[in-house]
Amino acid sequence: MKNLFSSSATTVIMLCVYAIVLAIATIIEKFYGTAIAKAEVYHAPWFLFYQGTLVLHLIFVLVVKHCRQYVKLGMLIVHCAFIVILLGALVSFLTGEEGILHLREGETGNRLVMLDGGQRTEHELPFAIELKNFELSRYPGSSSPSSYESVLVIHKDGESRSEHISMNNVLDIQGYRFFQASYDEDEQGTVLSVNHDIAGRYITYSGYFLLATGFLIVFLSGKSRFSRLRYRLKRLYSGRTIAFLFFLHLSTFAFADISDLSDIVRRHAVSPSHAKKFAALPMQSPNGRVMPISTFSSELLRKLHKSTEVKGINSDQFLLSVLLMPDVWMRLPFISLPGEDICGRYGLSGGYCAYTDLFADDGSYKLQKDLERIYRKKVPERSLLDKDVLKLDERINLFHQLLNRQLLSIFPLDNSQSNKWYAPGDDLSLFIGKDSMFVSKIFDWYLDEVRQSILNHNQTEADRVLDMIVAYQNAKASAGLISSEKLEAECRYNALQPFRLCRIGYLLLGGALLLTLFGIRSDRRCWGNILHYVLLGLALAVFHLHMYGMGMRWYISGHAPWSNSYETMVYVAWAIVLAGLLFARRNVLSFALSLLFAGVILFVAGLNWMDPEITPLVPVLKSPWLMFHVAVIVAAYGFFGISWLIGMSNMVLFIITGHKSRRPERMLQIEELSILNEMSLWVGLALMTVGTFLGAVWANETWGRYWGWDPKETWALITILVYAVVTHVHLLKCDSSLWLFNVLSVWAFASVLMTYFGVNYFLNGMHAYGYNEGAGDMMVYGGVLAGVCVLFTVFSYIRWKKTDVVADTEYEIKKLKIEK
Repeated sequence: MKNLFSSSATTVIMLCVYAIVLAIATIIEKFYGTAIAKAEVYHAPWFLFYQGTLVLHLIFVLVVKHCRQYVKLGMLIVHCAFIVILLGALVSFLTGEEGILHLREGETGNRLVMLDGGQRTEHELPFAIELKNFELSRYPGSSSPSSYESVLVIHKDGESRSEHISMNNVLDIQGYRFFQASYDEDEQGTVLSVNHDIAGRYITYSGYFLLATGFLIVFLSGKSRFSRLRYRLKRLYSGRTIAFLFFLHLSTFAFADISDLSDIVRRHAVSPSHAKKFAALPMQSPNGRVMPISTFSSELLRKLHKSTEVKGINSDQFLLSVLLMPDVWMRLPFISLPGEDICGRYGLSGGYCAYTDLFADDGSYKLQKDLERIYRKKVPERSLLDKDVLKLDERINLFHQLLNRQLLSIFPLDNSQSNKWYAPGDDLSLFIGKDSMFVSKIFDWYLDEVRQSILNHNQTEADRVLDMIVAYQNAKASAGLISSEKLEAECRYNALQPFRLCRIGYLLLGGALLLTLFGIRSDRRCWGNILHYVLLGLALAVFHLHMYGMGMRWYISGHAPWSNSYETMVYVAWAIVLAGLLFARRNVLSFALSLLFAGVILFVAGLNWMDPEITPLVPVLKSPWLMFHVAVIVAAYGFFGISWLIGMSNMVLFIITGHKSRRPERMLQIEELSILNEMSLWVGLALMTVGTFLGAVWANETWGRYWGWDPKETWALITILVYAVVTHVHLLKCDSSLWLFNVLSVWAFASVLMTYFGVNYFLNGMHAYGYNEGAGDMMVYGGVLAGVCVLFTVFSYIRWKKTDVVADTEYEIKKLKIEK
């Protein structure tokens, strides 16, 4: 019984069961709600008992095994840290208190409203709090909150003092922590969340500190498993390059739509030079950010046409063309249809429709009856066709606003408290005097001059009128709202499209590098080595361009470039190439694979359902803890991605291992890649674990709860458990452990995809975006990828068993190592 409870197999099984239970709980929450999931799983006695058993097992393993092996100090601390963290969670669950304090301006209160098991109770504070004032600031010209704070007066022991609470600025009083949670609709009251959990917080934070310390020792100690792996790799590596050949087939499709209307658009297109000048004109986005028109035009065309070009003209020329020739564009089929069922329902074809196609001869809107029916439905009851109708309606309305000149907010209102800018088609009655005359006439004048410039090929007057608009903006906009440096940087960023160039560069250079690796092995002439190093240099140049693009987004937005799906995908690609670089000195193959993988990720990020819009942060995201959390955890995805690539490569090697005379060399290659694989997994697991708990610190410092079983948190924990299982596979003494480790490293990546994509698009929770047209694409890509992995797994296992590397072959491998 003692051996069973302390065995590695028991550890692996218990971790697997724990991960499966958590995954099922997130599905229960999706279909039955958070309350049911918490009652039946997260807070259920049987689940608490299982977690307690897991802790006891962990303690038993530490006492029986690790305490006798002082050389494994780092892993001992890591395992102890998990015990401390779970102990802190238990203390928080048993002794912690959470509540809500609602105050109106001028009101004083000292009673918390607490919810315990669905029961509403009140708790009296040992002091009183008065709300002196609630302040809400918004982004310029937008209704989106930039920040909000409560000005409080604390009455305690006959004394009073003033305090401020805002998002990410916590108030501590006698062990009670107050957080800015929400506010009243009339902005005259505040809602504060209150947490009282001194013991649990300090125990948990101590566990986080031990965890970081333990992993640091693991990577720095000369006697840890990571160091032994590094030593084994050094012995195996002797300057040789592993040969491997990837066949990459790229298919491109070009479509041409030649018609009279298209010819008119091309013949009357604005010159690229003036379109570039127009693209630099500042405007205000719906969320209040001042940006060049080039950013808006690109976003608009992607929304309407699902591309950055249409009819042979770029997005800036398109925007001016629509304003100059609205009648032509109304009849031109360029608006993308979201689904095939839409075509049959409304008599459309070709994947695109014209604005006029959706209006009957009597002027009625063809979507109107369906829209009324859809809006009467509850959101979960809407079908895929219903959602497609809503998407098409959004695009039609967007184009309608463009025709009415209601989207280009280029006129700042003088002395406006909200710093709102107005479009030529808006109600301009708030402008007075000369300003009223200017804003009502200048845009028509400008378009007239642009038309003349197309006819006489002289854009001098059009440029002059455009300069007048710029001068008006600089004179009337609030100080500091227009940053010429940032606008110029954003124009350069839009023109350069750095991540598109990186995508192409990574794919081409990754494939070429793989080919040169094969060529160098078969032909060691000088030119092969020179080409090899040239490709490495070009890859480094593309990597620096990638960093430059991320830095540009950081500078333009004013915050770290990993605040949305698109930016984090770009960051994941960067982290994967960085991980490949770290292993490039030992194995160039891993670097070549990382380039290909990064190129694929940037390709996915560039798909039309990914939104590359630069947006301001909501208040809760303005925290350095969040920046560190996302940076660390997404870097972990990069190392897991490298591990997936190496695991796939090894499965291919398992499959192609054939002639007995080549088996020792092939097995040596598999062993080298497996060591790289495990080292990458260890780095990824450390970063994932630390990053997850940095997120817990952010949550606790922002709204007073470091763990709440949100699906994103739960799947992050599942990912940690899955990769913990993979890194413990070497402890299982079985004949197929090498094959099993590589296969598991491939399938474990599914937990990363679920954490990053699945939770966002398919589950409920704070991080869920909801099902959209991109989610359908992801299901298709995921299905194809899973099918490929299944085939590789089956065939690699069959070949592995048939290869039957027996004792004499193992002897040959050892002999080969000595010769190397």
